[in-house]
Amino acid sequence: MLPESENEHAMSELIIEYPVCATEGRELLPAQTVLSDENLKKMISGNQSPIRTGRLLDFGSIKSDILEFLDQDNYLAVFDNRETRQRLMARMMKTELPLSLLESIYLFREYDFYTYRHLLTVSALSTLLAEYLVKDRISIMDDIVGPPSHDIGKIAVPIDILNKPTPLTSDEHNILKHHTLTGYVLLCYYFRDPVNITARVARDHHERRDGSGYPRGIRIDDTMIELVIVTDIYDALISSRPYRPSSYDKRTALEEITRMAEIGQVSWNVVKVLINQNRKKRVSIGDCLVSLEKRGVPPPDNLYGIIADKDLCKPKK
Repeated sequence: MLPESENEHAMSELIIEYPVCATEGRELLPAQTVLSDENLKKMISGNQSPIRTGRLLDFGSIKSDILEFLDQDNYLAVFDNRETRQRLMARMMKTELPLSLLESIYLFREYDFYTYRHLLTVSALSTLLAEYLVKDRISIMDDIVGPPSHDIGKIAVPIDILNKPTPLTSDEHNILKHHTLTGYVLLCYYFRDPVNITARVARDHHERRDGSGYPRGIRIDDTMIELVIVTDIYDALISSRPYRPSSYDKRTALEEITRMAEIGQVSWNVVKVLINQNRKKRVSIGDCLVSLEKRGVPPPDNLYGIIADKDLCKPKK
């Protein structure tokens, strides 16, 4: 993990570019607010009502939806037997969250079904993989990776940006990237806790080990957060998205994540666990060998990461 002093320094420089509002529309923080502990505590103090909570798997159709998502082809190899699913459901059943957060998660079911599915599958996959990485801290990990909330900030992103089939403009890309900070603020507010670990995951799930991520550009070395980073990337690659005509096949997605581990962007340990769980014959993580050969073929016409008013204007070589 990063030294606390470095985290604090990076936090002192974070400023939200857009206002953050609660789901009922009340503004929590105006644009250009510095995300300091003082400002977050002041925001939280404005809501003294008790936190009403509910169990994740008891809310709406979330339990049946998760089970349906795990039956899809790309996840059958990972959640390949009844015992694994029962164990997973037993652990996720313990996840209890503020009702405001549960309502926000469920809002995506109608607002943006892809994000809803993505939240639940990343949560389930992270919860499962945690078993093989942090057995001595598994109950703590469930509180961190169990809540399907890393992308909750996308509730503030206009649906036409989330589902845009053509390249985003610079302004649209900035609005999309802001979901990390919006989610961080919302989760601090929902949990009434300015140092909530679930909020940290939402803020940092696009950071990278080499410091090439956002919003802070810090070096991540934290298994709790890196589990969500890797599963977030993997699920996004193997899922259909508006900005590409077809998803990555499972082999190519795993090779892409392996490439990211090779260049120091994501954790080798987490990547090994993910690859091992996708194999029919599984071994201990220490014995898991990862081929560096790349034989997969990325889908054509993938527009991810292309900025319309920058990349498309560059002269062709």
